[in-house]
Amino acid sequence: MATDVAVIGGGLGSVAAALALLQRGHRVVMTEEYPWLGGQLTSQAVPPDEHIWVEQFGVTARYRTLRENIRRYYRDHYPLSAAARADRELNPGRGRVSKLCHEPRVALAVIEALLAPYRSSGRLTVLQPAVPIGTETVDGVVRTVTVADPGTGAQRVITAEFVLDGTETGDLLPLTGTEYVVGAEARSDTGEPSAPDVADPTNVQSIAWCFVFDHAAGDHTIPRPPDYDEWRSFELPYWGAPMLSFTAPNPRTLVPEQRTMIVNPEADVSGDPRFDAGDQDLWQFRRIAARGIFADGLYDSDIVLANWPQLDYVGGSIIDTGERPRHLAAAKAQSRAYVHWLQTEAPRPDGGRGWPGLRLRGDLVGTGDGFAQAPYIRESRRIRALTTVREQDISIASRGAGGPARFDASVGVGMYRIDLHPSTGGDNYIDVESAPFEIPLGALVPVRTQNLIPAAKNIGTTHITNGAYRLHPVEWNIGESAGELAAFCLDRGLSPRQVATEPALVDQLQRRLAEAGVELHWPEIVGY
Repeated sequence: MATDVAVIGGGLGSVAAALALLQRGHRVVMTEEYPWLGGQLTSQAVPPDEHIWVEQFGVTARYRTLRENIRRYYRDHYPLSAAARADRELNPGRGRVSKLCHEPRVALAVIEALLAPYRSSGRLTVLQPAVPIGTETVDGVVRTVTVADPGTGAQRVITAEFVLDGTETGDLLPLTGTEYVVGAEARSDTGEPSAPDVADPTNVQSIAWCFVFDHAAGDHTIPRPPDYDEWRSFELPYWGAPMLSFTAPNPRTLVPEQRTMIVNPEADVSGDPRFDAGDQDLWQFRRIAARGIFADGLYDSDIVLANWPQLDYVGGSIIDTGERPRHLAAAKAQSRAYVHWLQTEAPRPDGGRGWPGLRLRGDLVGTGDGFAQAPYIRESRRIRALTTVREQDISIASRGAGGPARFDASVGVGMYRIDLHPSTGGDNYIDVESAPFEIPLGALVPVRTQNLIPAAKNIGTTHITNGAYRLHPVEWNIGESAGELAAFCLDRGLSPRQVATEPALVDQLQRRLAEAGVELHWPEIVGY
């Protein structure tokens, strides 16, 4: 297959990149391993983690369209209460993590609608399921990418002028010989206060296999997993209790705290995300459908997405290891054990044990077993880039100021705390206040490979700063700017390195990004 741009991986950054390229008139072949496009928002089932200013500024125009269309989908297709229908900032789940918590299937419907005209016209071809297995790379130029159907083994060879790596773990980087970093860098390498003394490529953030559930009459208890007793006794030294519990460290203080889970609460808990992580009550934390939002009688129960500390799998990295299948299976096993514990042993407020009425909702995530199609992946391989974002660039403590962190040649903005979950190297949470930050163009340009552009969590960050650049709106902005950069290079016969190192070209690209609705700078606000 021949195309202008091959976008390998169909996650959130890839979707944004493809839209940017298609709207510029270019042809795209996109590949995706799982049945749903959208990555962490859909196949991984995680509603968006967003900053507190998202309704005003700090995201791209295309990302804002995605959010608006999700709300419109609910207004067009769901019987909402009168108050919800009138709410300009409709939050279907009333979850704590975002001002827009919603079902992953709704996000999928919106993504498919955004891409539909380009599929119909033939300018976009999507290969599913497909994973990259090889490339032809000559003198730093990726000539072809070979992808295979993981079920049948059938292969396709894609020829493209530019290749965007939008995979969840930067899978094209080793296949193309692109220099990259994985895991934790040493403090002597980066100067970061939170970096370890010794580099460890196997030390990455935990993955989590999420699930969606509600509460219904009857007994919906899943069979007792054969490894249940092993997970029931598993306890990390800093956790304060077994993982099968409601206990977990406070990410900001590291003190173990008892969480609650109030099933179908009558009232919501609220708080300022700058001071309250929002995870004290697990039910409301990432709830994706609040029954009070909808017409009376439509929902007997809220619907909840479980992406909780107790699901964080720290048994080993899935990157650059032959143990990947075993670790993926173990991550799902940990979550399955937690479901059984919730149904049979979890302490209830009334003094009883377990909620047998908790019901897995695989129908809402497109699976038969109730768990998301894909694991929630927080960390990727990262290119060795012209510019690498370090902790001291964005950390309020390191910078000594909470105002915007600026870079030369910004191609977008983002904001999230430096938020690292427990790691495969034995680290507890690392949670650091962050300034509102920019995305430097140099972080999208590999030091050597000429026509490969990262479009997800694989840009030039460190193990530490990836904790802030990995969230939904930032990944979208990275992908969108990667697509715009590829389109700019195609239109002018340039390489990304030429653009990044020539001030006049940087100015032209930035004007083009701004015209497309990509915000390049923050107003004078203070991070948290």
